[in-house]
Amino acid sequence: MKIGIIGGTGGMGKGFALRWSQNHNVIVGSRDAKRASESANEYTNIVKESFGQINGTITGNDNISVAKESDVLILSIPYENIDSVCSEVLSQVKDSCVVVSPIVPMIKTDVGFEFIPIKENKPFSYQLVLKHMKNKSKLVSAFHVISEKKLVNPTMVLDYDIFVCGDDKDAIDVVNGLINEIKGLRPIYLGPGELSYLAEISTPLLLNAMIRNKIKNPGIKII
Repeated sequence: MKIGIIGGTGGMGKGFALRWSQNHNVIVGSRDAKRASESANEYTNIVKESFGQINGTITGNDNISVAKESDVLILSIPYENIDSVCSEVLSQVKDSCVVVSPIVPMIKTDVGFEFIPIKENKPFSYQLVLKHMKNKSKLVSAFHVISEKKLVNPTMVLDYDIFVCGDDKDAIDVVNGLINEIKGLRPIYLGPGELSYLAEISTPLLLNAMIRNKIKNPGIKII
C-alpha cells in the first residue's frame, strides 16, 4: 500500500514511516515538499542501518500530493490545526482511502493534562475531521496511546494495545493490519466512530499517570 503521513516530519510521523516502510511505500507529507524529501532521506538511512534491506520505500512530498496518492492517510497533526489542514487535504483523497486520526485534543494546565472537549466544550478530534471527509465511513480513530520515543526506535519491540474506533469494517481491517505489523502492538476495537472520544481521552489519562507516578514512556494493555 501507499501510506501517506500528513505531518510526517514530526516524531510520530517519523516513527510510523520507519516501521511501515519495511512492507509498504510510505510518503512523508509536509507543507514544504523539500523538507518532506529531506526527512524521507533521513528516515531511509535509519531504516537501512537498522534492517539492511526493506521491501518498501520512503519518499516525501507536499501534503496535497501525498493526499492524492495515498491508500491510507495518517493525520499526524495537532488538534488546533485540524480545520486548516483537513479542509485542504481531505478533499483530495480517493474515495477508497482510509483516513486515520491519532489526534488528541488536550491541553496542559496547572492540574495536569486535560481533555479539551470536556474543559472547553469543544468537539473531539474525530468529529472535527469527519466534517471534512468525502467518504465519511473511511475515517478510523487509532494510535492515541503509543510512546513516540519508543516508536521512533525501529528495532524496539513495543507491548501496547491500540484502541480503534470506526464505522466501516474494511477500513478497520486495514488499520488493524497496520497495527499488527508493528511487533508488540494489538488492536482493540472499541466501537463506532462516535465513541472515539473514549480513545482520545485515554492519552491525557496516561500522561497524568506517567507524571504523577514517575513511569517512563508507559502504554496501555488490557489483560
